[in-house]
Amino acid sequence: MPYIGKNPVGGGFHKLDNLTASATATYALTLGSAAYYPESANQLLVSLNGVIQAPQDSFTVSGSNLVFDSALTASDSIDFVVALGDVLAVQTVTDGAITTAKLGNSAVTDAKIDTMAASKLTGTIDDARMPAGSVVQTVFSQYSTQTSITSTTAGSGTSTGVEVQITPHSSTNKLLIQADLSIAATAYVPNTSISLEVYDGSSVVYQEVSSTYFHNASGDENYYTRGTVQAFINAHSGAKTYTVRAFKGATGTVVAQPNSNLSSILIQEIKQ
Repeated sequence: MPYIGKNPVGGGFHKLDNLTASATATYALTLGSAAYYPESANQLLVSLNGVIQAPQDSFTVSGSNLVFDSALTASDSIDFVVALGDVLAVQTVTDGAITTAKLGNSAVTDAKIDTMAASKLTGTIDDARMPAGSVVQTVFSQYSTQTSITSTTAGSGTSTGVEVQITPHSSTNKLLIQADLSIAATAYVPNTSISLEVYDGSSVVYQEVSSTYFHNASGDENYYTRGTVQAFINAHSGAKTYTVRAFKGATGTVVAQPNSNLSSILIQEIKQ
């Protein structure tokens, strides 16, 4: 806060400049020739003619003035005036002034912690780190639109529409990919196979050849079955969308999600 005159020095004890008595009751208080402003008369120790004066009774203060209860004369002697400590004002601590050494052990409690960067939970904070094998995150998606499987070529299967996106927390982790597909063969020649593969947008990361096989000697019935994927691959940086694709044998009519039956994909990031 601002002050008129000299700012108080916190905790200071001062012998003020000498005063010479005269035919007046009011005397200007100075310290180092600068006006001194006591907070109250109780702060001052005043000796007059060898006798300590009682504050509020024998003298008061008004701004930077000492006011005796009656006028003095030139024959009086103001022996000394001592200021017994300045009143502290609320100060603003200088940026960077509080160092680690000035904080007591256990002084910072949970209530005083707002947020913490994720990087602070690594390194030497062992208890805050997840052990290997922990599930870091799980993403899941379902799809029910019936989709015709037309591809017969491995590595370029038809998208089944079953897909999900994941952004791993660390490229050193692993991804466990599990997919469960509803598949049907209709109006086909006997002995039709279906193979599944997982595509990450740039390459096939997993392939299961002939994961499902249909056999019907007469070829006059519809067969419904489930196709599954279980893959364990390296994680990566950034987001990727994993799509389940399918390709069939050279014969047969095959669809995924027949009659809007649900297919699903689940990916879990596993801590390494």
